[in-house]
Amino acid sequence: MNGDEQLLRGRVYGHDHDDPDPGPKPGRTYAELVGGPLDGLLVDIHGWRTEEVNDGVALTTELGRWPGGRALYDPRPGDPRKSGPGVACRFHYTGDTP
Repeated sequence: MNGDEQLLRGRVYGHDHDDPDPGPKPGRTYAELVGGPLDGLLVDIHGWRTEEVNDGVALTTELGRWPGGRALYDPRPGDPRKSGPGVACRFHYTGDTP
């Protein structure tokens, strides 16, 4: 099993921990969250334009500095990206906002 296959065994943001199938779906594209309160989760970015991926995400979480606030994740310039299904890139934690 390669690294992407192991990573795809992770949970997708927005799926409940008790969801019978919280993992990634075949044929979809994901970003891995690195650091911060949502470390290790995947975000479904299937169908996003390059500009949308470049903007990163602000994800609601109860685990950040402000419960119910948002954890901010952005791609790093120069980080590798691939096209197609699976884990295409990484979003790195940059902070929290209320």
